[in-house]
Amino acid sequence: MSNSKSDAAIQNSGIPVYHVPVLLKEAIDGLCIKPDGIYVDCTFGGGGHSAAILQQLGNKGRLLVFDQDAAAKKNLPQDDRVTFIPENFRHLQRFLRLHKVLQVNGILADLGVSSHQFDQADRGFSTRFDAALDMRMDQRQGITAADVIRDSTTHQLHKMLERYGEVTNAKTLAATIVQQRALAPISTINEFKLAVKAAVKGNPQKYFAQVFQALRIQVNDEFGALQEMLLQIPALLLPGGRAAIISFHSLEDRIVKTFFKQGSFDDAETAADELYGHRPENPLKIITKKPLLPSEEEMNRNPRSRSAKLRIAEKK
Repeated sequence: MSNSKSDAAIQNSGIPVYHVPVLLKEAIDGLCIKPDGIYVDCTFGGGGHSAAILQQLGNKGRLLVFDQDAAAKKNLPQDDRVTFIPENFRHLQRFLRLHKVLQVNGILADLGVSSHQFDQADRGFSTRFDAALDMRMDQRQGITAADVIRDSTTHQLHKMLERYGEVTNAKTLAATIVQQRALAPISTINEFKLAVKAAVKGNPQKYFAQVFQALRIQVNDEFGALQEMLLQIPALLLPGGRAAIISFHSLEDRIVKTFFKQGSFDDAETAADELYGHRPENPLKIITKKPLLPSEEEMNRNPRSRSAKLRIAEKK
């Protein structure tokens, strides 16, 4: 399904396109937007999804947008219906309450790293540039990727690389990092690539992409933030309200799928409830039995969309 109409809407909205929104039409259609409703974009970024939501909101509608990256504020449209909240979406409920919003009609989150962040050399997200090993989404945060590489134990590095990057030789790479950092500090991308050169397996570009993904997830506690945000969704959604979550790798997608299916993350509690016949009812109804994927046309137009998956759930 082509997104050309929605893309045109963004181009005409006055919002600079520094990140092409993925699965735009599918996500907006999935939210079933009410003109006078209240909506939340948890990951404002370039403002693409928000622009499409605003197109369907009337004068009484309201949109609250979150982004922990200060650079995103530059993309805000001149629109009184929009409230910008410069925070991580893990604090969703807290900051909505501060803005006197207790429940909403829809919640959207695009978990992908903004193209702008990948293309800004000094942010340290991309292996294409040499820069400080930073990778912080929120520049107010203390711990950088260089700190993780310097301070983590071999075991911690091994588990991080294995779980978050699915790096095939995670144990060997972890040992190499510890060995090399004892010889010289590792604080830039090129220093890191040079230090671990002997451990690289297969295609170096793909290998380092997996390694950098693991570091980025660790630095920003992405899975912890995602779980905290998801847990707040049932209480925040009005009955019939919807949550649309776009993920970009299997680990993220599994977290979203599990929560939408169970309404919790506590397997042991669920098992115990089933045993005694007191299993709490899941407050969410799954709308997408299988995740929605980008069309061939979208993948050709925006190669970064290839791994995207959209899941939608509705408050019962």
